[in-house]
Amino acid sequence: MFQRLLVTGAAGQLGKLVLDAVLASGKTKPADIIATSRVTAKLADYAARGVETRVADFDDPASLEKAFAGADRVLIISTDTLDEPGKRLKQHLAAVEAAKKAGVKHILYTSMPNPETSVIPFAADHLGTENAIKASGIPYTILRNAWYMENLFLALPHALQTGQWFSSAGEGRISHVARDDLAKAAAAALESGSTESRTYTLTGTEAMTTAEIAELVAAATGKPLEVVQISDEALAGGLKGAGLPDFFVPILVSFDTNTREGHFDLVTDDVATLTGRTPVGLPAFLAANKAALVQ
Repeated sequence: MFQRLLVTGAAGQLGKLVLDAVLASGKTKPADIIATSRVTAKLADYAARGVETRVADFDDPASLEKAFAGADRVLIISTDTLDEPGKRLKQHLAAVEAAKKAGVKHILYTSMPNPETSVIPFAADHLGTENAIKASGIPYTILRNAWYMENLFLALPHALQTGQWFSSAGEGRISHVARDDLAKAAAAALESGSTESRTYTLTGTEAMTTAEIAELVAAATGKPLEVVQISDEALAGGLKGAGLPDFFVPILVSFDTNTREGHFDLVTDDVATLTGRTPVGLPAFLAANKAALVQ
């Protein structure tokens, strides 16, 4: 079935992997793929392969409607605007409205697990976007992406240098999943042609405590790593003392709070359902990325 596929944020880390997966599948001609970005020069490599590139600025609704014109299935990759409360949701709502005006037949969106109950500040952005998509009347695929394995690179290199990983996650469990597996799942959903409205929660194969993750990290790197459980307040103080931006500190702390309260403690087989393959496990991921951990 002929369908034109569009990916927003195509110059980003996830967007590029989605494009790579779609191109690698061979199911969709490059000319039937639309890649959008605020700066199309960043997509030159894809344009050279026959992919159509268009300007799409989430702060410019008119550009979104123009970019979405003629697209049948649109993957809206959530933006990374976190420093201004409410702006991210406004951007997403503009994209949903643009999809309606452009006559898009199916919307796909990258959300997060349990946005209804999550204590993470930007969960409301995801839930609001999901609700707007459902209210649009357009068939949809919601992809609730669990935390990237790559997110561990934010804290682990420093923790391995000191031998201590400060956390307020307690005995809470979290199922990390590799960005590449999420991209392949998104690409499969984008190319599926499905007209059914579905919500998938995309996780890794196992939910682990911080202590269990630390054991795997120590085994992969050969360096000792002790988890030091502290309060949310103490964690916030340490992050602020390390020079992180004020707006980002409570967001990072909320990740541990959310884990401790059980909102990340879920494992599904939805990645395999979409891709036909089991996502990479954390031990294999850590082993393959040892150089990024030990700096």
